[in-house]
Amino acid sequence: MYYNDFKDIKLSGLGLGCMRLPVVGGDDTKPDQAAVQEMIDYAMANGINYYDTAWGYHGGNSETAVGEALSKYDRESYYLASKFPGYDLSNFGKHEEIFNKQLEKCQTDYFDFYLYHNVCEANIDKYLNDDGGLTEFLLKMKDEGKIRHLGFSCHGSFEVMHSFIKKYWRHLEFCQIQLNYLDFEFQNAKDKVEELNNLGMPIWVMEGLRGGKLAGSVLGAEKILEKSNPDWTPVNWAFGFLETVPGVTMILSGMSDMDQLRQNIEFFDEKKTISDDDIAALLTAAHYETTGKAAGTVPCTACRYCMSKCPQELEIPRLLSLFNEHVYTENGFIAPMALSAIDKDKWPSACIGCGACAAVCPQRIDIPGTMKKFTEMLSK
Repeated sequence: MYYNDFKDIKLSGLGLGCMRLPVVGGDDTKPDQAAVQEMIDYAMANGINYYDTAWGYHGGNSETAVGEALSKYDRESYYLASKFPGYDLSNFGKHEEIFNKQLEKCQTDYFDFYLYHNVCEANIDKYLNDDGGLTEFLLKMKDEGKIRHLGFSCHGSFEVMHSFIKKYWRHLEFCQIQLNYLDFEFQNAKDKVEELNNLGMPIWVMEGLRGGKLAGSVLGAEKILEKSNPDWTPVNWAFGFLETVPGVTMILSGMSDMDQLRQNIEFFDEKKTISDDDIAALLTAAHYETTGKAAGTVPCTACRYCMSKCPQELEIPRLLSLFNEHVYTENGFIAPMALSAIDKDKWPSACIGCGACAAVCPQRIDIPGTMKKFTEMLSK
């Protein structure tokens, strides 16, 4: 296992994400404690020292399972991360109660790393207004030693991330983003990386395999890439790409069984070198994967010509971007989450189908038809 420097400590290059632990009988709310113990024992024995859990993982039972499994180890031998569950607006104002319960569930007196969880369009106003005193409380916990390092995770847009950093940059020590070679352009992760690097803020990686999407193939680039490293698996290529991204300090992977854990640990024995040509092959494969006709997405370039013609004043490029995300992830959570922060009179359903936008679209996108399809998808 190789290690990265963070302040005065060394973090294992691979961290164990605890959102996809083995469960009993297919019930996501019931982690299999014996299997979890086996995995954490193996991880500890093979150099992983970072464990990432959260209030909502496994129906609220991930923290309990992880805390139990780690309780047999010297507390100074590992780093534990959890998060304030701001993805649920009803949790605001309950931060002290939740934090104390988290300490209890994790059987610990402090968190090495604590995050504002899932800063996004749906909660950014709550996070920024902070009427309930969340940040004041978290800083107090830092002063008392119950939080060693404070950061945030972000599934929101670049603009959301930027606004959060702009207000809280004095207190933030790291940022956890969705980063992989597919989302480098598709979710504009490259701009987030650039901003974080400019600020000197270390990057924590989540969804490095895009929820498993990148574990089965390298999106048609196998023949090109096998010339460089014929023994590498798609997972190796995904992790290898992340190791080339400047500022990446922690790569999290939500492993569900011992085979995944063993294979990933083996890959992280040392940092790998990937050529510029191979990086280009990965990014090109990702581009065709997310923009091709088979993907069902639309080739919007965000030129914004359409917006000057829309009588409803819809932010069409943003809606098309969310449409692409929703199509590619087959009705995932990101698009509905982003739309929840937008007035309904600006949703795709507000499109009246006049076609004025499509008439000026350089890409010849059927924008009214796309808005109709997006509305139908959301209704399901």
